[in-house]
Amino acid sequence: MPDCDNEFWKTVPLQAMNKTQWEALCDRCAKCCLHRFEERKTRQIQFTNVCCRYLDRESGDCRDYPNRSRNVPDCVRVTLAVLEDPYWLPESCAYRLLAERKALPQWHPLVSGDPHTVVSSGNFVGGWAVCELETDNLEHHLIDWVR
Repeated sequence: MPDCDNEFWKTVPLQAMNKTQWEALCDRCAKCCLHRFEERKTRQIQFTNVCCRYLDRESGDCRDYPNRSRNVPDCVRVTLAVLEDPYWLPESCAYRLLAERKALPQWHPLVSGDPHTVVSSGNFVGGWAVCELETDNLEHHLIDWVR
């Protein structure tokens, strides 16, 4: 885990966080790496169990994080502008939770002090996600539990 001030997320506003603090908010659940559909009229999000080809399904890390936006133009890049209306991010996403002035869950590594609680709580998708290179029909991979 990165070296950050104790419970900084409770006192430092998102717009005042430094790069280390900002990056520490990501719990590596990999939910944002799943392909999804959006119903434009209702803004309802439907996730699939299909992940980006750059997701390391063991660690939850991107295999080419510095170049992710170049490799995948629609890769999720969480910014302050995105957080003005984060409805499309997973409901358990720390960035979304803090933008909505909600607490981080107990399983989040910043709260638990243990990065393995993401896995033990059932919030890590890497263990069961299918790589986009292994499938061609996303509609056959819809799931309804990712929050």
